[in-house]
Amino acid sequence: MKKIFNSRWTYRLISLFLAVCLFLYVNSSKSISTQQTNNTGGTNSTTLTATEHKTVSVQLRLNVDSDKYFVTGYPEKVKVHLRGPAALVTATANTQNFRVFANLTGLKPGEHSVKLKQDGLNRDISYQIAPANIKVNIQPRQTVSFPVSVQYDKTRIAKNYVAGSANSDVTSVKATGAEGEIDRISRVVAQLNLAQNTKKSVNSEAVIEALDKNGQTVNVILTPATTQVNLPITARGHSKQVPLKFKAKNANSNQEYSFQSSTKSIQVFGSESELKAISEFDADVDVSDVKNQKTKTISLDAEANKVTGTDPASVKVTITTESK
Repeated sequence: MKKIFNSRWTYRLISLFLAVCLFLYVNSSKSISTQQTNNTGGTNSTTLTATEHKTVSVQLRLNVDSDKYFVTGYPEKVKVHLRGPAALVTATANTQNFRVFANLTGLKPGEHSVKLKQDGLNRDISYQIAPANIKVNIQPRQTVSFPVSVQYDKTRIAKNYVAGSANSDVTSVKATGAEGEIDRISRVVAQLNLAQNTKKSVNSEAVIEALDKNGQTVNVILTPATTQVNLPITARGHSKQVPLKFKAKNANSNQEYSFQSSTKSIQVFGSESELKAISEFDADVDVSDVKNQKTKTISLDAEANKVTGTDPASVKVTITTESK
């Protein structure tokens, strides 16, 4: 036994065994360190290279001479399916720093099928536009003026009450659109909404619409698109025609004021005693902002004149001022 431990080969074998053990230990440590790195610091690298899918809704733009042509039939927005590195896809979906467009340059009036394109997407992002193609109708652009009439539902006025003549601040509008759509316009109306069982005069904003002969809305741009409408509503009963007298309100004592209006007299409503007591209707006109000449639309104050209502409910008047 003593000879074995004193043998040179014994020491060589022990040294070889220890060297193998040391080698295995070092490689095991490196493997553990690599796994820890992948589970911690390597997370960001994985996130950056991971593939992400997102779908965004994007405004569709048209490349067209809008001063010459009017285009209809296209969707307002389209969907874009994005695929690529997670960080890039997320940033693109949030900022939408690209555009989707239909190039109509060079196309003649008529119906066309056009392929949609994009501009601004990172080259590392793949995409799919839905729909990939759209149909458009290109027509010569046209602008025509139309008179505006007030429209409302008469059945919403309470029983034993009557509506007078509606007055609109806007009397005409410009309709802009495709030539074919302009030709469809039968009339332009200000749609005044009334509450059910209305018993009082209404002063409200109304939406202006272009209608065809069947009462359907025509796809055109109206300028202006709204108007202020005054509709007098009074109880059925006695009425009387009286002259209209304008009076300056908030006047400058160093100025003289004169009034001109196409409305010389109005219809007033009330009881027999109220109508017997009134011989003319006083209409106050605020002249504090009149320099030389100004035209205003003023509301007629039935209560101040001790009557139930008036027809019309408002009138236009031109004020002229000069020094005394």
